[in-house]
Amino acid sequence: MSRARADEEEYWHSSKFRAFTFDDEDDELSQLKESKRAVNSLRDIVDDDDDDDDLERVSWSGEPVGSISWSIKETASSSTSSLEGQDSSLQKGSSSYAAFPKQVSSYSLSSLFKGRNRLPSFQSLSNALSDTGVKNYAPELRRPKAEYKDYSSDWSPKDTVKRMQRGKVCSLERFRSLQDKLVLLDEAVAGHDGNVITAVLIFLKRTLRREILFRELEVRQVALCHLIHFLKETGEQKLLLDLLRFLDRTEEVALSQYREHLNIQDVEKRREFLKGCIGLPFSAEDTSHIQDHYTLLERQIIIEANDRHLETAGQSEIFRKYPRKASILNMPLVTTLFYSCFYHYTEAEGTFSSPTNLKKTFKIPDKQYVLTALAARAKLRAWDDVDALLTTKVLQEYVRLVEDVETRLNLATKYKCHDVVIETYRDLKDRIQLTAYKCKVERGSAEEQNINSILNNTQIRWKN
Repeated sequence: MSRARADEEEYWHSSKFRAFTFDDEDDELSQLKESKRAVNSLRDIVDDDDDDDDLERVSWSGEPVGSISWSIKETASSSTSSLEGQDSSLQKGSSSYAAFPKQVSSYSLSSLFKGRNRLPSFQSLSNALSDTGVKNYAPELRRPKAEYKDYSSDWSPKDTVKRMQRGKVCSLERFRSLQDKLVLLDEAVAGHDGNVITAVLIFLKRTLRREILFRELEVRQVALCHLIHFLKETGEQKLLLDLLRFLDRTEEVALSQYREHLNIQDVEKRREFLKGCIGLPFSAEDTSHIQDHYTLLERQIIIEANDRHLETAGQSEIFRKYPRKASILNMPLVTTLFYSCFYHYTEAEGTFSSPTNLKKTFKIPDKQYVLTALAARAKLRAWDDVDALLTTKVLQEYVRLVEDVETRLNLATKYKCHDVVIETYRDLKDRIQLTAYKCKVERGSAEEQNINSILNNTQIRWKN
C-alpha cells in the first residue's frame, strides 16, 4: 500500500520539463520562460468544459475529487513530501548551486486539475515561483550579454569621455601608450567637464612618470590649472612643489611653502618657520607682508607672556576687573590693536604693547587707528578718552581753517592739535618755536618724528 502511495506521489510531482540551472547560457533564459508558460497553460487545458464534467472523479484512495476529505489528504501529503524534499536536498549538498526548496502551501499540484467544488482562491505555479520565499533562496538571474557592452575595452578616447560625462563606468587601463593617454586628456579638456578632466589627470598621475607628466602639462594650460588646484585641495604638497619648481614659478613655490605655517600649532615653531620664509623668493609686496607677519607674531608672544604674568599675579587692576577671555597669539593685526587699546592704552610708545607703537610699526592708517581705539575705549566706558579722540580729530580740521595765525596757534595748542601747530611753525619758518614745541609732544611719537624730519630738511630757509 505504501509503495502504491509513493508511486502516486512520484507521478504527480514529476515533470517532463528540464530544471533550470544558472550555468545555462543567456539564450536558455527563454527556455525557462517557455517552461513556466507551459505549466501555466495546464490550467487553460483542464479548464475547458468537456463532456466528462458529468462524470464523478475519484482519487486513488477512492474519495471524490474536490471533497473535504480529499482536500485534507492532498494538503497533508504535499506538506510531507515538501519537508522530505528539503531534508534530502540538505543531505546531498553536492551541487554548486542550492536547489529551489519546495514551498509549503495549502495547494498541491493535484489542485491544478479541476474538481467539482474547487476552492475560489486559486494559486498558479507562476505565482508560486514569484513568491517572496523563493526569492530569498534564488540569486539574481545573470544579465544578458548585450548589457556587458558598458564594460567593453574597445571604446575610443572620445567615446570614453562621452560615457564618463554621462556617469557611465569606464576603465581607463586600456589606454597604455603615452599617445593614447594624451589623446584621452585632450578629449577630456575639449569636453569642458571639470570632473572628467580631474579623473583623467588622476589616472595620468598614477601611470606616468612625473617628468613626463609635467612636460606634457606644460603645453596644456587648462589641464595644468586643474592639476594644480587638485593638488592644493588634496594637500599633496610635495608633488605640488615639484611641479611648480619644474615650471619655474618661484613665487608660487614660496607662497606654497609659506602656507605650511597654518599646519604648525606650536607658536615658537611657527615663529621660526615664518622667520625662515622671509628669505624665500617672494615679490616685494609679499616680502613686506611676510615680514609684518613674523614681527606681529613675535610681538604677540612678548605681550602674551607679560600679560599672563600680570593676570596671574593680580598686579594689574584692569586685568582683575576685565579678565582676558582669549589669548592674543595668532590674532590679526586689528584684533591686536584693539587688545592694546583695551588693556594698554596709556602706555608709552616705547613699549611693545603700546597702541601707538603698533600704529607706528605696522603703519596703521589714522582712520583705522581711531575707529579701533574708539571701539575699545567705549567698551570700557572711558568717555574722556573717547572725547579726546573725537575732539582732536574733528577740531584739527576746523582749526586749520582759521586764517589768523596767532589765533590758530592758540587754538591748536589749547586742544593739542599737534599737526596744526607743527605745520604752522613750518610755514612761518620759525625754527626756534618748532624746536621748543618738540618738548611738548610725546617722546618717540609720530609728531616728534615729523618735527625732526622738518628740522633736518635742508631745503627750508629758516628765519631764525
